[in-house]
Amino acid sequence: MNQALFEKLSKILVPIAGKLNNSRYLQVLRDAFMLAFPLTIFGSIAVVIANLPFLDKVMSENSLNTLKEMLGVAPNATMGVMTIFVVFGIGYYLSKSYEVEGVFGGAIALASFLLLTPFVLQVEGKEAVQGVIPLDRLGAKGMFLGMITAFTAGEIYRKVVQKNITIKMPAGVPPAVAKSFAALIPAVVTLTFFLVVNIIVTQIFKTNMHDVIYNAVQAPLVGLGSGIIPTMIAIFVTQILWFFGLHGQIIINSVMDPIWNTLSLENLNAYTKTGEVPHVVSKQFIEIYTVGMGGTGMTLAVIFAILLFMKSKQMKQVAKLGLGPGIFNVNEPIIFGLPVVMNPLVIVPWILAPMVVTLVTYLAMSSGLVPPPNGVAVPWTVPIFINGIMATNSLAGGLLQVVNFLIVLVIWFPFLKFIDRMNLQKEREEGQDAAKSAS
Repeated sequence: MNQALFEKLSKILVPIAGKLNNSRYLQVLRDAFMLAFPLTIFGSIAVVIANLPFLDKVMSENSLNTLKEMLGVAPNATMGVMTIFVVFGIGYYLSKSYEVEGVFGGAIALASFLLLTPFVLQVEGKEAVQGVIPLDRLGAKGMFLGMITAFTAGEIYRKVVQKNITIKMPAGVPPAVAKSFAALIPAVVTLTFFLVVNIIVTQIFKTNMHDVIYNAVQAPLVGLGSGIIPTMIAIFVTQILWFFGLHGQIIINSVMDPIWNTLSLENLNAYTKTGEVPHVVSKQFIEIYTVGMGGTGMTLAVIFAILLFMKSKQMKQVAKLGLGPGIFNVNEPIIFGLPVVMNPLVIVPWILAPMVVTLVTYLAMSSGLVPPPNGVAVPWTVPIFINGIMATNSLAGGLLQVVNFLIVLVIWFPFLKFIDRMNLQKEREEGQDAAKSAS
């Protein structure tokens, strides 16, 4: 790849990536999902414990069912109602980004979402139960409506506040009271808007906003995002962005996380109820079988290839520095030390290896050879093999990572060997020059 092509690609990609990375809405969305992260980890731990593969060997069926029933409240109270946390997070962080009171922004966004949520539980073959919210409305099924509502509510709230349409209390009033009164008019305006929307949709069109958004927006996007071709495109763009020194993971995840997280929630709901997993592609599929193998680009295999087979002192020093962080999926030492960024000698394996591994992983899981991730959240710093087992609740999930590790190593090997020879030649020449200078 010549310099002219580098410059052309940079002119196209860098401005686009910069706008995405600096987008207020994408930053807010990323922070909102991270707000829910520790809660989903707690729920995931409970799911893992309740579904350990050896429990049925050491516990009676009644005891195992009792254990699952006791632990079942944990995923329901965290991952099962994840939309609530995301909605509050969007309202909170969006308000803060405009320098208005964040807590009220979050609370108003959540109340707006609940105004659009039907308090009716439909049970097949039975009369509808009034005053009860179905759990799926607060989880995967309500995710896209929650995000749309939260951003809209946050914008209305902050605009009213910034126009100074608020109740101002005297100086001696306690701050908490003054802030509550200041939020009163913005809250009334925002909630009235969503109440009117709900009345129109339910009374005139005889439906609800949850079903409208789910059928018109969420289902098509989630269906598209669960396919292998959009996934491969996302991986390709991530690698290209990193090659130019841009944090591809953050940029692409900001766009794709709503889809991937929704797929994960649907997987978890199905897994906890039936033991089946409907989607191969999900947030865990992306994290565990790409980033979870030594960081973006799966460079743990690159480190081992250098340490085991290369002779260049420079390369070995970089690999030694990158080994510790790489085990925990942090690979900046390799990306900037090898380097990967703007290095035409490694662009082919850098892009090719993740795409091949993603395809192999998808085929292995879609064929039933390896169970797909069940929706359990696994911290991205958990090392390879362990995270594969945790995500799939199966030894096969870890063994697939070992196969993928070897695939990455094989793809990278000839390119690393070429770089190694170049570095060795350069090191010999530098050594000869140093010897001449000394003599």
